[in-house]
Amino acid sequence: MQTKTRMNVYFEPELLKKVEALALRRRVSKSAVIEAAVASFLSADASERLEAVFAHRMDRIGRQIDGMDEDLAILGETLSLFIRFWMTLTPPLPDAAHPSARAKGTERFEGFLLTLGRKLATGDRFLKDLSRDIDSRRDKAADPE
Repeated sequence: MQTKTRMNVYFEPELLKKVEALALRRRVSKSAVIEAAVASFLSADASERLEAVFAHRMDRIGRQIDGMDEDLAILGETLSLFIRFWMTLTPPLPDAAHPSARAKGTERFEGFLLTLGRKLATGDRFLKDLSRDIDSRRDKAADPE
């Protein structure tokens, strides 16, 4: 069984704040953060570790970009379908109806902007809601009851 030896060290306050923040983010002790940092500093393969960490981060960023690409494709398809249906089903207005239609359109657009602002402020997103709806429908379809 391996035992650890206690050692007292002193840090600049700003450096200690960074260590504490990293420990909270990683959900590990400050001792674990410092031990890993010293081990990395003393390791001969520190550059290989740095490269591995960099590669891991790049992979994560790549997956995030892939998710954003999919979200953007869904958004583009949704918008194009909406525009197609709207243009197909909405008859042209006579010239006399333009002012009242413009006023009603302004009122509806302001309501849309308020709703959009609320959704963005709460973090609710259409694509997240859509994926939850699709998942729940799949679960219902898979459930034989």
